[in-house]
Amino acid sequence: MRLSRSFLPVLKESPSGAEIASHKLMLQAGLVRQTAAGIYAWLPLGQRVLRKVEQIVREEQDRVGQEMLMPTIQSADLWRESGRYDAYGPEMLRITDRHDREMLYGPTNEDMITALFRDDVNSYRDLPRMLYHIQWKFRDERRPRFGVMRGREFLMKDAYSFDLDEAGARLSYYRQLLAYLRTFGRMGIKAVPMQADSGPIGGKLSHEFLVLAPNGESELFYDAAVEEIDFERDGLSYDDADALEALFKEATGVYARTDETHEEDLWADVPAERQRTGRGIEVGHIFYFGDKYSKAMGLKVSGPDGDITPMMGSYGVGVSRLVGAIIEASHDDNGIVWPEAVAPWKVGIVTMRADDEATVAAAEDLYAKLKAAGIETLYDDRDERGGVKLGGMDLMGLPWQIIIGPRGLKNGVVEVKNRRTGEREELTPEAALAKLTA
Repeated sequence: MRLSRSFLPVLKESPSGAEIASHKLMLQAGLVRQTAAGIYAWLPLGQRVLRKVEQIVREEQDRVGQEMLMPTIQSADLWRESGRYDAYGPEMLRITDRHDREMLYGPTNEDMITALFRDDVNSYRDLPRMLYHIQWKFRDERRPRFGVMRGREFLMKDAYSFDLDEAGARLSYYRQLLAYLRTFGRMGIKAVPMQADSGPIGGKLSHEFLVLAPNGESELFYDAAVEEIDFERDGLSYDDADALEALFKEATGVYARTDETHEEDLWADVPAERQRTGRGIEVGHIFYFGDKYSKAMGLKVSGPDGDITPMMGSYGVGVSRLVGAIIEASHDDNGIVWPEAVAPWKVGIVTMRADDEATVAAAEDLYAKLKAAGIETLYDDRDERGGVKLGGMDLMGLPWQIIIGPRGLKNGVVEVKNRRTGEREELTPEAALAKLTA
């Protein structure tokens, strides 16, 4: 992508009204623009990151379930059937259509998925099942703030499991826990699973996943052992119930937390040398709620000894919220520092002198070769001062920069910069290409 042909509006000054780093940097680097309170347009740079995050979520969910897509607008009748319409609260945006039918902009989909499953599944042989979708949702926050971290409209992955009994439902829960650990690990962030209140979703088993970040909304006390869990270890599969239960105990039994679920006794048992404190940002929440919805909405399947009411769970990941959380966990004074897996482009090329023929020719050659090798590259070919271009690249946070100028080319080299470490090395254009395509 050539920057001269791109819509990447970078702000020269820090935006007013933005309270946390991710909000400031997403506005300043041109990822998003606010269109109404708590509602954001995702500009091309932000959209590229959002899709990278979404795809990692999708790939890990495909290992445990099947993707579908439910509508954003739902009938109020479904929510009355489950008993949640009046109980949910003012966060639900209620709508009346032209025929005076009561509708709502869905904040979640337990009611709808239960109805869909009820209408098409009849036999116990059709269970277990795990279904998910990735969809925009709306919750009318009283005080939207912190940019996409607490907006009113957001992109969310929500999955729903259907099992014959509690043992099967817990196995589905453990599978999702593993999928979440793998998802966040692939994104280059640490997320600690914390016991949580079920809130309006309901149920007796619930965990939040909190990304460790200095400006997190929750204060955490946790065992350092949770950072060392190897969720890709040999023999750990989605079908080994004993191994998954062991992972669940390992991942959720080594923490305490300063809120209503704080466990003083558990914290006291953590060896002093492993006690850690920090702050976290919620990016995922999983629930097991048994027959709360299936019973209320009359979902039954025929079994060998009579009808069975399936046990259910739901599993959410804040896809758009993750973009902000990654920035909170990975930035410095100069801008965003993207983990490579979610970076909008892997490499940024900067010409220090756009009026120097040799510099432009070298940049064009490297740009063409990187693209041919399948490396996502942003080429700043604008007629701007070198310092402006370098500042923009640091702000956007691409993992690698190739800096090309007349002085280096006289010696047959370009400069390659690692955005995360700040390390720079001078390499021939051929060596730079080999390093970035390895």
